[in-house]
Amino acid sequence: MKRLTLTICLALAAIMAMNAAPGGDDFTSAGDVKPSMLYVPLVYDNHSTEAAIRQHESKPLYALDAGDEWLQEAMADSEHARSVRQRAMIDNPQLVVYNASRLPEAPPEGVIPGDPRQGKLTIAPPQVAAPEDVKPVDTLPLQVHNWLHVFNASLQFTQAYISGNWYQGGENNLALLGSINWNCNLNTDIHPNWLFNNALSYKLGVSTTHGDSIRKYLINEDNFLFTSQLGYKAVKNWYYSAMLQFTTQFLNNYKTNTRTMTAAFLSPAELNLGLGMTYNYKKADDRMFTLAIAPLSYNLKYCRNITDIDPTRFGIEAGKHCKHSFGSNFEAKWLWRFTPNVMLTSRLYMFTDYRYVQGDWENTLDMSIGKYLTTQLYTHLRFDRSRTRDDDWNYWQFKEILSLGVVYRFATVN
Repeated sequence: MKRLTLTICLALAAIMAMNAAPGGDDFTSAGDVKPSMLYVPLVYDNHSTEAAIRQHESKPLYALDAGDEWLQEAMADSEHARSVRQRAMIDNPQLVVYNASRLPEAPPEGVIPGDPRQGKLTIAPPQVAAPEDVKPVDTLPLQVHNWLHVFNASLQFTQAYISGNWYQGGENNLALLGSINWNCNLNTDIHPNWLFNNALSYKLGVSTTHGDSIRKYLINEDNFLFTSQLGYKAVKNWYYSAMLQFTTQFLNNYKTNTRTMTAAFLSPAELNLGLGMTYNYKKADDRMFTLAIAPLSYNLKYCRNITDIDPTRFGIEAGKHCKHSFGSNFEAKWLWRFTPNVMLTSRLYMFTDYRYVQGDWENTLDMSIGKYLTTQLYTHLRFDRSRTRDDDWNYWQFKEILSLGVVYRFATVN
């Protein structure tokens, strides 16, 4: 009650000071008072130097293109009043009765109900009812997401160029290409010492064959790839790791205008296992780099159907289903998102048993057009010295695919 009385007294003193102020430009009428801090009691709140005041007066804080005279006038009046009040407090400190830091607190906000029978008002705190469906924070269950999933599927029209010695066969064409990509990675924010990344991709391309009199369409792209990395942190971004890679295709493929089969399910298939070190670097979601080095590596090449398919196309001896090799391998993956709609991914893989070298370099430039449309440029350069040498391409093979179509992406956690 004392605080409320003090506040009312200060307000009445300010009103009396304004009513007693001399006439002039400060008043437009008896009931229209021009507001000014010159007519309220002196209360010390802060200190500003004269240099700062002169700077404000000479260089306004605000500048409008036109019609800012009212603003400049109001700012000048405010700074002038502030300067006068400061000079008055410096010259007459005995008039400064209050300090802003020591003023009593304002009365709390509340509801003021009245009782006409007793002729009094009471101040009661407001009653705020908590919603029934809201639980305290400490009672909410903590959800931990151990796995991060990213899935995308696309259906695209493509133009492809394939070298004549490509190990899975095929020819230059215009086709329809469908692809599925799924990544399931361990959440390193929850498990900082572990690295467990899994990726699965499948591409299937079908094209019409204008130059083939035997069949109406050919499979020009049929590639299933699964990779997995399990690692335990050694130091900083380096992990002791074990790596697995498996690739094959599912459907039969034939050479144009012949019944010669060039590829089929598990023909070829390739499995690679390795032990070594993995370097993992990630900067937000726009740059990621992974380098896996396996000095101890096992490679298995397999051809299930050696009756209709020549296994020497895959580096396997004639008449045999498989080939075992021990050596070393490394894999590097790089993702760079230039803009939210343009992304480049690259993968370089190499294996050697110190007698031959096999390598794959894949690059995909993804340019999104809106949310569901995308254009992709895919290139695949392959080197395999274990297979028969080609007169035109030597041991090199090359594939290029330019596609335009629709894509669907989503990400989940569990």
